[in-house]
Amino acid sequence: MARENTNQNHPQNAPDYLAWHVTQKGEKAYWNKVGAAWKHKDGRGYTLQLETCPINGRIVLRLPLEDAPGTDNEAGRS
Repeated sequence: MARENTNQNHPQNAPDYLAWHVTQKGEKAYWNKVGAAWKHKDGRGYTLQLETCPINGRIVLRLPLEDAPGTDNEAGRS
């Protein structure tokens, strides 16, 4: 299911990947969604749009899940 975006600075189609900021606290990982990525029409790259820019941790790109809950803190991914 594609998401419609009314902001003119964003592509009108659903992202190919979601960008997650991952921080590690002991054995637990915390995932916060920070943006998304769209494949270029020529298939040779991606546009990454971040809503925030973390200064620590790592950014992970993952395929969006249709049935994923809308929470910002999702632990247990690696």
